[in-house]
Amino acid sequence: MTGTGGGRPGISPTVLYKDAKAAIRQLTEAFGFTELAVYEGQDGSVAHAELTQSGGVVMLGSKGTGSAFDTAMKDAGPVGVYVVVDDVDAHHRRAVEHGAEILMPPTDQDYGSRDYMAQDVEGNVWSFGTYQPSVPG
Repeated sequence: MTGTGGGRPGISPTVLYKDAKAAIRQLTEAFGFTELAVYEGQDGSVAHAELTQSGGVVMLGSKGTGSAFDTAMKDAGPVGVYVVVDDVDAHHRRAVEHGAEILMPPTDQDYGSRDYMAQDVEGNVWSFGTYQPSVPG
């Protein structure tokens, strides 16, 4: 089955940014993502990048490239992405130390999770918490 083993996630959110390099900086510095790959276009834009955290991957790139995906996403609004982290409070402290805009501080949820929300440099909402969905085997 695709995406269930070998270190290859089956679902990878993809986000486009006006300034993808600034987004990569914030996601790695403030939110603790690790850069896997960054491919630049001839004009210096980010044609494709991959960042990882908690066994998942987010792909991102620059807006305005004229690619089929860029064209399809032209009028799309901000996205929301949830990322599982072990220590919500430490993760939150790191985000605050790097100036991330916090939308909700670490909060214990009725369903057993502890999470917080932050907004990235272009308005996308990132939630970080302990809730980890279970996929039937």
